Amino acid sequence: MILAVPAAGELKIYPFGEVFRIGLGPPVMFFFLLYLRKERIIWAGLLTAATVFLFRTGLETASFHEQDLILSFSHHVPAFIYYFSYACLFRLFYVKSHRNGLLGVGFAMLGIDLASNSIELFIDYLLFEISLSFNDIKEIVLIALARSFIVVSLLNMLKLNEAYTREKHITERNEYMLMLVSSLYEETVYLKKTLTDAEEATKESYHLYRSLKQEDHPASQEALKLAGKIHDIKKDNQRIYAGLSNVITNESPKDFMSAEELLQLTVQINEKYAAALKKKVIFLSAVSGEHPPYHAYTFLSLLNNLVSNAVEAIPKEGFVQIKLLSQQEHIELQVRNSGLPISDKYQKVIFEPGFTTKYDEQGNPSTGIGLAHVKEIVNGFHGSIELKNEPGSVLFQINIPVQAFMQKG
Repeated sequence: MILAVPAAGELKIYPFGEVFRIGLGPPVMFFFLLYLRKERIIWAGLLTAATVFLFRTGLETASFHEQDLILSFSHHVPAFIYYFSYACLFRLFYVKSHRNGLLGVGFAMLGIDLASNSIELFIDYLLFEISLSFNDIKEIVLIALARSFIVVSLLNMLKLNEAYTREKHITERNEYMLMLVSSLYEETVYLKKTLTDAEEATKESYHLYRSLKQEDHPASQEALKLAGKIHDIKKDNQRIYAGLSNVITNESPKDFMSAEELLQLTVQINEKYAAALKKKVIFLSAVSGEHPPYHAYTFLSLLNNLVSNAVEAIPKEGFVQIKLLSQQEHIELQVRNSGLPISDKYQKVIFEPGFTTKYDEQGNPSTGIGLAHVKEIVNGFHGSIELKNEPGSVLFQINIPVQAFMQKG
């Protein structure tokens, strides 16, 4: 503030005479004062006023070598009084944008500016016997209004930018949470399968125990212990599953999104993913027909795995096309990518857990879980998934009941 105000004050006009001038220093000072703590305002105003006084005196003396130093001092004493009065009045009323509102800030600056100008003009009258007409006073008021408008406009732009930044942060946070819960949904699918397997293993272990006990086999007690351990594992998994289910099934209106929003979100996420993999991928998406709002976690869990798999399949650059078509009680989801064709021998095992043809730069294989998870979800909803090699592209096509995406995951 100490440096900015004197510099801004040099953007000036002299409405009457060569003594009283009006510049952009006051709005700059007002803007800085808005962000100062209350106890620092007077000291900041005093230092700024002194800097303005010394800066203008030095500038005038350097420009006019024969200028009397005492006369130069007297020319700029009113400016010192103006800026110091400005800070004192600001401190007296303690204007704050968050407390007074933009309109209140504008009126406060107008009042402080006019009061400080009145004090400065009074000092000018005592020193130089300056007198003002009604038109001169009207001009001062209009300029004060203009300076107030500048500050209010700048504050308004800052508030709009702050609101935009906050909204952007909230949107990104919501997208992150949406994908996080969608990932949790994927885990519940496998956890549910694990629970079923554990239940079957418990029953088989107990049957084994009974058979061994009837034969009075010494390993019967070991079989019973094994059945108990499997049962404990199942119970622990049930508790984890219940906790994840509570997170996913606490349904709210925000859990359901339009088809267009879901495709747009998937594209945004995978654009970042492609950039992270240093691939140039063009994403195309289209929605055909009438679609109700779909449950976001279920839909994204399915679609995001397909699209991210498509991105990984593209060597360096290419395209990914997403189409969603409505077919009465079913929907058809198509994800097409410009990756290499998949051979017949791989097509038979591509949906098996752990199978992968993708390796990173260090030669480490992918997990091979994505497509297996997609197959698990599709089968769970009595749908179908097909893989087709097309000229210049590979197509994954899913046909699934629309009801699958209209309920909680």
